[in-house]
Amino acid sequence: MATQISPSVETIITFAEMAEHLRRLAMLNDFALTVSSGRNLDQIARRMFALLSRAFRTELIVLYLLSSDNRLLNEYRSDGGNLTSTVRVADEHRIAPLLVSTQKMRLGEVQADVNLPLYDRALSGLYIPLRFRGQTIGILCVESLRSNAFNPYDESLLVVVASHLASLADYTRLRDEAEGRARNLGLIHEVVQQVIGLTDPRQVAEITAELLARYFAYELAAVFIADENGNLTIGGFGGASQNVVRRAMKSVEYPVIGGITGHVFETGNGVVVNDVLQDKRYYPIKGWQAGSEMCVAIRDGAKILGIIDVESSSRNAFTHNDFIALESLAGILATVLTSADQYQRLQATINQLQETEMELNARMQAQRLAENRLVQAAKLAAVGEMAAGIAHELNNPLTSVAGFAELVMDAMPAENESRADLELVLQEARRARDVVRRLLDFARQSESTRARASLNEVVDDIVALTRHLIATNGVELKLNVQADLPWVTMDENQIKQVLLNLVHNALQAMPNGGEMEIKTVALSRFSKDGVLFSVRDNGVGIPPEDQTRIFEPFYTTKGNKGGTGLGLSVTYGIVTDHGGQIEVASHPGAGSIFSVWLPL
Repeated sequence: MATQISPSVETIITFAEMAEHLRRLAMLNDFALTVSSGRNLDQIARRMFALLSRAFRTELIVLYLLSSDNRLLNEYRSDGGNLTSTVRVADEHRIAPLLVSTQKMRLGEVQADVNLPLYDRALSGLYIPLRFRGQTIGILCVESLRSNAFNPYDESLLVVVASHLASLADYTRLRDEAEGRARNLGLIHEVVQQVIGLTDPRQVAEITAELLARYFAYELAAVFIADENGNLTIGGFGGASQNVVRRAMKSVEYPVIGGITGHVFETGNGVVVNDVLQDKRYYPIKGWQAGSEMCVAIRDGAKILGIIDVESSSRNAFTHNDFIALESLAGILATVLTSADQYQRLQATINQLQETEMELNARMQAQRLAENRLVQAAKLAAVGEMAAGIAHELNNPLTSVAGFAELVMDAMPAENESRADLELVLQEARRARDVVRRLLDFARQSESTRARASLNEVVDDIVALTRHLIATNGVELKLNVQADLPWVTMDENQIKQVLLNLVHNALQAMPNGGEMEIKTVALSRFSKDGVLFSVRDNGVGIPPEDQTRIFEPFYTTKGNKGGTGLGLSVTYGIVTDHGGQIEVASHPGAGSIFSVWLPL
């Protein structure tokens, strides 16, 4: 029987081998027709994975491709039937030792220091290097859950596929990188056009971060620049998530240290992290959860000037082209910052020469200003004395009116119709007398003394003094005071002067009338309890270029209207002397709000 069936068995084996050979030829034909026509690496990898899955009855396939500079490794992996693509640093990847290999390897033949298999529970595997022009540009890995799943014919077939794939991948990779770099260079050119020529490092950081996020559509872009001490203290942010990070960074003590950014600043080596949760160097920011991060150093030779950091909420968000673009921009920024530093040094020398000249002019001008201030102070003193005298003259008849009104009311029957009119006369006389008393208290010279007092009472006194002025200017006053406001240790007269200056400035900002709001509220700052009072108007506003100078002595935007430029300067001095802070927020045409915070 064995003799009779042996020819049939031999025929069956021959036909099976022929069928397997034809199947492999068909796969190679499909590879040539479908895979080779892919327009990009993702499409080529997806089609190749489908062919290999059918040919070897396994989806445990991984393709690794090195970038053109061999620093980054693109990983294409089959995950539940879906193809995922990630970018990792080549030297840090677990298959880095295989990248130097020139021969195919089986799972059991790989050295022990390589962490294989790539898929859990895989029992067999083939690892074929992709060689092109004498260089290894990647590795094709096929694993299986079956033991001894691959025979010598499978190995030969995979070697042929890897050979074709290497040339195809290299061409496609170079084409994609060239197109991506051309596109990124255009965007970098747009950024550089607006950054070149800047001399302030803070402006460079802020504008670069904003433009980087806008042109490259990054969720978060941050640029940190080292100060003269070599610490990362100058920062700019851009992107849709920048406000969250800005608020979080307020609680971070500068300079920026630690995390992925700190690592890049210390070493000067750029990194791409596809999953920050798997990286021990990642430092989370409150309110922002990154998925992937890319960071490069801004360096001038061996000196590191700063870093550029971009983040995304998604994992595997960055490609090799993104990394190259970021490094290119960092190189240009290094030139910009170096030029800015040289410009500032030159400018400092020029300023020193100018300061010598200005000092002589300032002394002469100071002499003239001192004389003018003495004359003005004498005028103000005369006006103050006259106002005090007039107040005293008004106080006497007001006292008489109030006194005789009370006498008449005491003698008048309760049912008399004129009693209501007399009560109104008495009420208004007392109100007028209170206004005169407050005016005298405010004008009276006295030593600076501080005591615990109510800020709401200060507001009431100033409102009583200025209510008529506010009404005659066509301004509607709104009071928004906290009833249980804690008391503050302060000099009442000085704080009254602060509030009076702010009210007068608000009235001058609304020449055609408007709305003014005076607000008080308890507010903690820098772990200190305190109170805040603010004066808001909807007047003409303050131009941005003036907002940084309004607290300087003798700087005024109302010189043609008699402004001296001393009101806000004196106000600033009083507030800081009390250990407080004064801030302004203003938009031209929309009004201003001056806020004063005083510690308890």
